[in-house]
Amino acid sequence: MNLRDLRYLVALAEHRHFGRAAEACFVSQPTLSTQLKKLEDQLKVTLIERTNRQVILTPVGAAVVAQAQRVLRDVDDLVRIAEEHRDPLGGDLRVGIIPTVAPYLLPRILPIIRREFPKVSIKLNEGQTRVITKMLRDGELDAVIVALPVAEEHVVQVKLYSEQFYLAVSKQHPKAARKTVSLDDLNDEQVLLLEDGHCLRDQALAICNSHNAVENTNFRATSLETLRQMVAANIGITLMPELALGGRGGAVRYIPFRGRPPGREIGMVWRNTASRAELLGRLARAIQSPMR
Repeated sequence: MNLRDLRYLVALAEHRHFGRAAEACFVSQPTLSTQLKKLEDQLKVTLIERTNRQVILTPVGAAVVAQAQRVLRDVDDLVRIAEEHRDPLGGDLRVGIIPTVAPYLLPRILPIIRREFPKVSIKLNEGQTRVITKMLRDGELDAVIVALPVAEEHVVQVKLYSEQFYLAVSKQHPKAARKTVSLDDLNDEQVLLLEDGHCLRDQALAICNSHNAVENTNFRATSLETLRQMVAANIGITLMPELALGGRGGAVRYIPFRGRPPGREIGMVWRNTASRAELLGRLARAIQSPMR
């Protein structure tokens, strides 16, 4: 038994297809199939039900896959520990980031990270908060950039920046000419929101519910850019975070809220047992700098 065969098995469990699993492992399908048959012979159990249509794990196969995933994570951690010992400010760093932040924050900070941490290779994973925080908890990511606070135990949460929300309306909207608005101006408005799973949706929905706005349930967007296009078409209004505003021209008008505007805090989170705490702290400070 070797680690390579365990990786083949995990890949097959993820893809449920011999051809796609072989492609992901950069080997031929016959090679992958042969090695998995040898693994079954070594363990003296059947791990995979092979049919013409699909790949199904046997109950013992599912248990072996779960253990193999843990073994491979431990091996990856072992390699990382050695790399970190050789160079605490080098090697791979796996970072998750939420979709409502990634396209707007990354262009600002990646050049700085490359300049200040030339030996660090950032591996980015974009995903909703629930997904990437689970990956952080399971050791698949070293840190995540999300809206604070997160309901996770045994983590360090460092604020990177705050941003306020703006009211985004079409230039044909009756409120488009206003210089500022109040939260009460949301009353009875049709508000466009992101689909379930986005933390920004939950934040915006809470604001809307407390000020008698009505969600437009005929449409839920997968991204802020889709929301922007729907607002431009005068389908409804939305709340847009400051970093995502971009240029102020075009068919959308962004109006600030007066008084205490609604907003959110974006932060970086990592496990409080992380072996790369020094690097993560320095990285957080490097991101904070251009966001002040």
